Amino acid sequence: MCIIFFKFDPRPVSKNAYRLILAANRDEFYHRPARAADFWGSNNEVLSGLDMEEGKEGGTWLGISTRGKLAALTNYLQPRLNHDARGRGSCQIRPSRPRAGSTCGPS
Repeated sequence: MCIIFFKFDPRPVSKNAYRLILAANRDEFYHRPARAADFWGSNNEVLSGLDMEEGKEGGTWLGISTRGKLAALTNYLQPRLNHDARGRGSCQIRPSRPRAGSTCGPS
């Protein structure tokens, strides 16, 4: 299963302390191909890894924008596989908007 851990401390006690500590695993399918984290898109505002599994390519599970917006996505397994389900690669991120949004929604 996907897991995200984070610790946020807006006023750390030391100037060398981190305000945000974030750790995440991608998912339980180790064979699933992915691109390493890099800036992507036409405006290079989003830093994230990219899913490269056929039919789901282009999506991400964890990313951050140069404006400080953070997005994370976890999954869960269902008893039956839905072969018609859309992958997260079908979501289009719009980080240049004041409030980042996506076109991802129920199919």
